[in-house]
Amino acid sequence: MLNMINNFLVRVNDIVWGIPLMILILSGGIFLTLRLKGLQIHKLPLALKWLYHNEDGAKGEVSSFAALCTALSATIGTGNIVGVATAISTGGPGALFWMEIAAFFGMATKYAEGLLAIKYRTVAEDGHSLGGPFYYIEKGMGEKWKWLAKSFAFFGVCVGLFGIGTFSQVNGIASAVQGLFDPNYIHTVALPWLGKYSIAVVISSLILTFCVSAVLVGGLKRIVNVSQIIVPFMAVIYIVFAILLMIFNYKEIPAAVVLIVKSAFEPTALAGGVIGTMIVAMQKGIARGIFSNEAGLGSAPIAAAAAQTNEPVRQGLVSMTGTFIDTICICTMTGLAIVLTGAWQVEGIEGVQITTYAFQNGLPFSPVFSNVVLVMCLIFFAFTTILGWDYYSERCLEYLTHGNNKVIISYRYLYILAIFIGPYMTVSAVWTIADIFNGLMAIPNMIAIFSLSGVIAKETIDFFEDEKHIGID
Repeated sequence: MLNMINNFLVRVNDIVWGIPLMILILSGGIFLTLRLKGLQIHKLPLALKWLYHNEDGAKGEVSSFAALCTALSATIGTGNIVGVATAISTGGPGALFWMEIAAFFGMATKYAEGLLAIKYRTVAEDGHSLGGPFYYIEKGMGEKWKWLAKSFAFFGVCVGLFGIGTFSQVNGIASAVQGLFDPNYIHTVALPWLGKYSIAVVISSLILTFCVSAVLVGGLKRIVNVSQIIVPFMAVIYIVFAILLMIFNYKEIPAAVVLIVKSAFEPTALAGGVIGTMIVAMQKGIARGIFSNEAGLGSAPIAAAAAQTNEPVRQGLVSMTGTFIDTICICTMTGLAIVLTGAWQVEGIEGVQITTYAFQNGLPFSPVFSNVVLVMCLIFFAFTTILGWDYYSERCLEYLTHGNNKVIISYRYLYILAIFIGPYMTVSAVWTIADIFNGLMAIPNMIAIFSLSGVIAKETIDFFEDEKHIGID
């Protein structure tokens, strides 16, 4: 029965994440890059500068940095550790190349999303900011496109409940915890209707469910406060250890880079022939890139809409740095670690086990210490992703239900239930479900990005020609 379900999900995923969607997302980023004259390159220093510079007298709920941390809390998760490993193990080293290509052009897309989030945001009766693709579709494209806005919001709820927000994150945590505390699957317990599972997995799911519940009841403010502490701290720790791994294996880096680039176009080491495997490498790389940084997905502008700023362009630039930090920096380091240690070729391991192998064999520390560091990073990354996606999906549901608080509270409990059962989903099914809803969510958002590209370009030109940025540097 499970095999039938998995096969069905794979067929659906192949349709959703086929060549048309890859072309839609990539062409959107390329189109915006050309129309904005490579803004993600020459304005990146300014964007990084504005990360920590608040805008005086600006409207909004949280600072731009806090909004970015909330967005990063939802993007820096298992996609950076498990997702990259999955992409390379199934699509070959070339998947990392296509992940980088998608991220580069995705920076332009993320800029556009952040800009539109501020331009078309609205304020609820209680004073909290509301914004995201459903609002820039409805207000930017017109009332006749409201059905498209509702479609995005519906898929957004599904992504949070069945995809990025719950199952994939919790499953990644559970796999990592079992690998650390019960790698040989010795201490087990039989659960009714679910089967036999490691006690470490059961305990971790209970602890995680409790911690998530404690934060979610505090709403956006508590999510932001937690994210501002955990995200920067854990990101720095992970980057430091990834850099150490590359330093201790610097001789293998040139060969790894050559293999990555060559495999992106001639991945003959995989079955299916050059053409087939090149498409697989592109598909896995782009899909995992979108899963990791969410450029084109339309999720980040939901958080960006709460930022304290009056300038759409300013927030667009700050939002753009999220893709740079998430994929260009963190995912690249993970991918290089996996390729230069040969972890992607080791048989019998999958998901987080691949990255664990890379850290254990690439660092001069004891395997136990390296494993603990990686597991801690994974747990905290995934934890903040769970929090961020609850916020996203609740905002989507708020749009669909016109702010019906009872429905939103009921959904929150359902979300917590999904977190509890997440560890008992199979790895392949979890990631396939996440990919399907990612793709469906991206379609209405990218349609809006193309339709409103003229607005994006005009706002950008006016902002820099009028030198508005000088007053808020």
